[in-house]
Parts: sequence; C-alpha cells; structure tokens
Amino acid sequence: MEIARIVVLGLAVVVGIVVYRRIVGPSSGKAGPSKDAEALGLLPAYRQNTKLPAPAPELERVLVAAARLDWEPAARLLAETRESRDWERRCDIASSLGHAAGEGDGSWLDAWAEAAGPYDPDVAVVRAHATVALAWELRGAAFAKHTTREQFEGFHRVLAQAPQDIARAAELNPDDPTPYVAEIWTALGTGYPHPEMHRLWARITARAPHHYDAHYAALQYWCRKWRGSVELAESFAREAASAAPMGTLLRALPLVAWYEHHDDDAKAADFRSPELVAVVDAALADVAVAPVGHPSLAEVRHLLAYFLVRQGRHEAALEQFRLVDGHVNALPWSYYNDPAGVYCHWRDKAARGARKRFGGFGG
Repeated sequence: MEIARIVVLGLAVVVGIVVYRRIVGPSSGKAGPSKDAEALGLLPAYRQNTKLPAPAPELERVLVAAARLDWEPAARLLAETRESRDWERRCDIASSLGHAAGEGDGSWLDAWAEAAGPYDPDVAVVRAHATVALAWELRGAAFAKHTTREQFEGFHRVLAQAPQDIARAAELNPDDPTPYVAEIWTALGTGYPHPEMHRLWARITARAPHHYDAHYAALQYWCRKWRGSVELAESFAREAASAAPMGTLLRALPLVAWYEHHDDDAKAADFRSPELVAVVDAALADVAVAPVGHPSLAEVRHLLAYFLVRQGRHEAALEQFRLVDGHVNALPWSYYNDPAGVYCHWRDKAARGARKRFGGFGG
C-alpha cells in the first residue's frame, strides 16, 4: 500500500477500499502540533500530505508530467521496471498512473497508446489499472445503502470492460503479475466466487509469491466487509505471514486483518494482549530488514505506529512516526475524513507518552 501509490485524488489509496465506516475521528483541533511533537520537529496537521504515505519524488514527477499531457516520463519509468522485473515497484507505479488516468483527465494515456501502438505492455498495464480505477471512482467509496442506482450502473458498466484490458496486458507481458493485481479489485467488485479467486491467486503467486500489494488486495477480498469473513481473512493473513521471507512486509498482514475486523469494538486491553503484541513485534522485525526502497514500507510503518501507541509503547511508536511524518495517506488514517488530524492525534499521544517516561527531549 502501496502506495500504495499521487498528486491526483486517490493516489496511494488502493482502489475502492475506503468505506466510510468512520465519519469523524479524534483530531488535535489545533493549527500546530503539541509542544512535545513540536520539540521533535514534527509537522502540524495542515502540513501533512494527504495524498501520499511517504515522499515519492520520482513518481510525483511522472504524475505531474502526465497531468501536463506528457506521457513520455511514465513510459520510460515503466519500461525500466519491466526490464528490471521489479514487480512491486511496477505495480505501485502502474496503479498510481491508472488512478491518475481513471480519476482525472486520461487524454495523456490515449496519446501514449496512439504513439506506442497496440503491442506496448506498459501502456496496456496502465490502461488495465485505469479501467478498474474509473469503475471504482464512478461507484464512490460509500456503503452500498448510500450509493445510487446510477453509480452502481456506471460501476458495473465500466468494470465489465476490465477483464479485456487485464487479459491484453497479461498477454503482452506474461511474466508480470501487475495486471492480475488489478483483477483482484475486479474480483472484489463483481463478486468472484471463491474458487475463481483461488485460480486468480495462483496466477499471481506463480509470478510473485510475496508481492505485498497483491496480498493486501487479496486480504481485502477475504475480509468480512467484501467477499469473505473474519476467519477467512485472518487465516489468509496468518498463512501468508508465516510463509514469507523476512523483509517482504507480509508479517504486517495479520495486523491489517485485525484492524479491519476488531478495531471498531476493541477495548484498550485488547490491543495489549500477548497475542497482538507478538504480531506487532513480528511486523517490526520484518520492517527492520525490508529494503529501504520498498514501495509499501511507509504504509506498514504508519500501521505499526498506530498499534504501538495503542499498546503504550510510545518510544517505539515515535520512532515510526518520525520516519513517516509529513505524509498520512495510509491505513489507519486514510479511513477517516480528517486523516491528518487523526494522525496527529495519535502521533502527539506518542510524543507525550515518551516525554513523560524520559522527562523531556534533548536536541
């Protein structure tokens, strides 16, 4: 998460997962950070970037160029990821570009397709992600009961085009899992039956067995709010985490599953249970050895920061907050209407807790 994942609305938010189960959340209600956060050089809410989970200058340059109808930087960047077979990075970039085309002016993508011709795998994979992104944009992020018939009709009409675009992208670059990651969001939206989802998952893991974005998307499919249940989601997360090498970030999946199904009703003691502390510790160890350039590393740090505060581990939480401060488009903050305010609430709580233990902050 990704990405994750934008200068355009929706960057770094995986397509369509944000359901507004939280309308408002705790917010600092202040223009600036708390004195403790300020002493650490942490930024106020109004300076938090709500479009990205972390700085992404390379991606931002490409997106700015696309917004100016210049597709060539995107073409060069995606060609590089294809040639290096960097599937995690390729998926992050293709998804972000797809969002930009699907949710904004996609004329740059049309111009790219016209110039590149029908056999370019890079423009094809962006087209596949753009079709899925447009469908979810038409649907909106609200609960079904708050979604109009016209929104649903547009959603299903556009999503029906996605399999053709996905198949074409997969045909042009058979080793690439990126088109199939877009298909997970099609599976979620159209309601693939479980056996069909299993077949899709086999195609992905045959190409990239420990792909974080793919696992995150699949976990959403298996969640109770979409096509699965608490048990299916938690089982999927546990199995993926236990089978993954360190540094793949997949040990964070059980935290995502727990948050999706238990956070709303959890009591303070639930966050401090030995079982959940062990899950957080496993994710911390995974993050510690993950490649610095992993496109989903910051997203996992955001989630860890939240759980560490809830567990009263303020110094460890503050360490994660300091590494991501300035960008807040990540779980859990992205589920709120005021992500920057909610982020600062929990960050400042970590800063206060750390100060109380150590009696102040030095230089």
